[in-house]
Amino acid sequence: MVLDASAVLALLHAEPGAAQVAACLPGAAIGAVNLAEVVIVLERNGVPAADAWRAVATLALDVLPADAETAHEAAAVAAAARRRGLSLGDCFCLATAGRAGRPAVTADRTWATLRGAGQVRVVR
Repeated sequence: MVLDASAVLALLHAEPGAAQVAACLPGAAIGAVNLAEVVIVLERNGVPAADAWRAVATLALDVLPADAETAHEAAAVAAAARRRGLSLGDCFCLATAGRAGRPAVTADRTWATLRGAGQVRVVR
């Protein structure tokens, strides 16, 4: 499984859906863009950078790269879902999961309405 930032944040904050995300571990992955997104959100919420990185590291997620091919796929996802309000991070997660041949796991209910975006698992 490839975890979206919202799924990781739900797990780290023990929010609804956290148990479902925890069940994806070990063996889950996160894209590099979504990893940065998790740390940025934690820091914006007052978590010191070193603690934010440590919190994510404890999950032992495989970090998948954001390369030119993934960027191309993310742009295609954005074009196909133009009216769904997906963020850049959302598009990268879906593209990363698709390229890895894995389901994307998110806490964002909007993803349940996506068509043709690959396999998506919404945890809330």
